[in-house]
Amino acid sequence: MNTVDTKQIEKKSSPILSLGFSPCPNDTFIFDALVHGRVECGYAFKERLEDVETLNRMALSATLDVSKVSYHLLGHILGDYLLLRSGGALGRGCGPLLVAREKLDAASLAGKRIALPGRYTTAALLLRLFNPSLSDFVYLPFDKIMAAVADGSVAAGVIIHESRFTYQGHGLQKILDLGQWWEEETGHPIPLGGIAARRDLGRETLLALEQAIAASVERAFKYPAEARPYIRAHSQEMSDEVCDAHIGLYVNDFSRGLGSEGEAAVRLLLGRAEAAGIIPPLREPLLI
Repeated sequence: MNTVDTKQIEKKSSPILSLGFSPCPNDTFIFDALVHGRVECGYAFKERLEDVETLNRMALSATLDVSKVSYHLLGHILGDYLLLRSGGALGRGCGPLLVAREKLDAASLAGKRIALPGRYTTAALLLRLFNPSLSDFVYLPFDKIMAAVADGSVAAGVIIHESRFTYQGHGLQKILDLGQWWEEETGHPIPLGGIAARRDLGRETLLALEQAIAASVERAFKYPAEARPYIRAHSQEMSDEVCDAHIGLYVNDFSRGLGSEGEAAVRLLLGRAEAAGIIPPLREPLLI
């Protein structure tokens, strides 16, 4: 007589939620345990790995149940989504960099063409907050920006992700650290990307997701070798050293949970974006 594995039956019958995040090492590190069933929340997940601006645009049409999004984009989607407290990228010393071929004065960029990694990225928001007079932007995939700056297609570019570790190898110079500017301007850490979940999933599901993502982060910290194959599968062009540096920069205690400090930073960023007319008025609750 065959023995029935009730845990397998429960797993197979779990409702499936769509989950979007980037193939960058920080996201695959965070979500590995969740998508592979090493933490439980009563749901299975169909993951969608895309660059952050693709995820932002998918969230604008409410395509995914749960998704990593830029904090800039969050201000545009609060009618459909709210922010989960776990799983995001927020910290100090990790902001976008403005780079150029030659040493430029950041204050003299007016009239120059600047490449940005997407209209709705936090990188784009920070540059607009830094200098509202700038307007000549070209939007490129984040991994195409360094080449565009290096070949003179644009005067400067804002780089994110692993480009922070490799731009000097492309003959580029740092003009401005937008994260450092934000920290000095406000005293707060910089909110880069957070996890948005559809409001219509309901409070019980949203709380379960928030807790499960936090547990996935904890497991990744406790057993980092478990996540390594998943990370490597989606970062084949990066060395282990760059992967580790990437994770070390973007995954921290704020990824476990925003806490009061993280929440204050998010509210300040969105408040400044609203005051500048960059995002619509904030009328919906931000968090569960």
